[in-house]
Amino acid sequence: MHVEHLLTDETLGLRLLWAEPALLRREIHGVSVTDLEDPARFVRRGEAVLSGLVWWRAEDGPEAADRFVRALRSADAAVLLAGEETHGAVPGDLVEACARHGLPVAGVPAHIMFRTITETVYLRQWGELARQHAMPGHLRGRLNRLVARNAGPRPLLEALSAHLGDTAVHVVTAAGRTVAATPGATPLPARVAAALPGGDSGATVPVTARAVTPYERWYLHLPDADAVPPRLLHEIAELLDRCRRAQVRGLAAAPRPADELGALLALSGADPEAVEAASRRCGLTADGPRRVFVAATGARRDGLGEPAVADAALAEAALAEAVAHAGPGPAAVGRLPDGTAFAVLPADAHDAVAEAWPFVAACAPDTPLHGGTSATASPVDGLATALAEARYALASARTVTPDSPCLTDIAALTSVDTLLTGIPAEVRTAYSHAVLGPLLKAGSGSAAMLLHTLETFLAHDGSWARTAGALHLHVNTVHYRVQRIEHLTGRDLSRLADRLDLWAALVCRVRPAA
Repeated sequence: MHVEHLLTDETLGLRLLWAEPALLRREIHGVSVTDLEDPARFVRRGEAVLSGLVWWRAEDGPEAADRFVRALRSADAAVLLAGEETHGAVPGDLVEACARHGLPVAGVPAHIMFRTITETVYLRQWGELARQHAMPGHLRGRLNRLVARNAGPRPLLEALSAHLGDTAVHVVTAAGRTVAATPGATPLPARVAAALPGGDSGATVPVTARAVTPYERWYLHLPDADAVPPRLLHEIAELLDRCRRAQVRGLAAAPRPADELGALLALSGADPEAVEAASRRCGLTADGPRRVFVAATGARRDGLGEPAVADAALAEAALAEAVAHAGPGPAAVGRLPDGTAFAVLPADAHDAVAEAWPFVAACAPDTPLHGGTSATASPVDGLATALAEARYALASARTVTPDSPCLTDIAALTSVDTLLTGIPAEVRTAYSHAVLGPLLKAGSGSAAMLLHTLETFLAHDGSWARTAGALHLHVNTVHYRVQRIEHLTGRDLSRLADRLDLWAALVCRVRPAA
């Protein structure tokens, strides 16, 4: 693969900033991601170097850019791909330094993930491989038979280990969960495995990038990048790709008992015996307390306000991956009648799911992943209540951080203002208008003044003196304004209940919509 092949890939949208024609014909041997000021010892000859330019500061002048480019040139990098997200554009000092040292440079648009470029390079290289050391015929036949029997990735790696010797091979998800590994391979913590795609540690190549959601992708990782010839690595990845696709097809065609359980829990007054029977069909026994999780992707919604089918599939895939981080214990993952993804699992699995949530959310950074969790509940008659709690916590998560991933535990809603975040945005708005009334008149200067006075008065616990000091007013002026507020709202600010009503209305007014 040459530099020009990467730059002409329209799906990446790379913007060439400087290059001489001869340099565009340089072959790319791999990809390195770095934000070190001196990356020379971490870059190999012929690599495309991806940098988010976090190291660059305008006040450092052209010297910092020159040092960085000189280091890449000394390592004989093929091209610099500079991210535009950090600074809005590639600094001119950096482009000039690349021109001085003869290093092609292109800008990476903010919406393009570095992982996407890495996958493009390796997928293109696979099509160009002509090296020997392919998989022996007898081993290929054995592995093909395992795939045909839907044996899964673990038996495949066990069979491979006889051919690869002590070489460690891992199959990991994009969220850092180890799906399988060769016997004796050192376990990879989730935070380490999640950083492998697009990183510079060993060899990591995509197994599945199409026909699955971002949360379901697999990657093949070898800590020793030179342990397996590229042709053999390619064949292993192809076999695992077939294995993964077979799994996805099998899950799509299999019965969905979890959906039946969700439909029962969503009903008011569901029969406990029916709930217990549905739970058992999902593999859940009546032993031990449970927790209910719900998830939504924060993506577009249809005209009915319900998750679209594609969004529901995304949320379910994300939740299933998060639950899988808790281990192989009993769990049910499915969809509620309105399309919201839900899961029922042992209460002690909560912490593992919560720890995995950021890694799962990072698989699709442009799609905020929101979740809610219930308190512990009895495995049968408490699940419907737990579902209601989890859905309320989900609404709170979407209200508090509409554009960022968040998992909210119902136990975290320990104050009135946090409790209010779970109320639908339309209800909060209606309540605020009903209570504050004329104080919310748009364009009214006096209304804004009175609102500010009310906020300050309540923030200072109804103290006239401290309110006057905070507003730089005479106490008599504060008395006059409070009287106006009471007259307009019909509330008595000397009464605790009325103060609470007004304070809750103010909280509902300033909270963003979910």
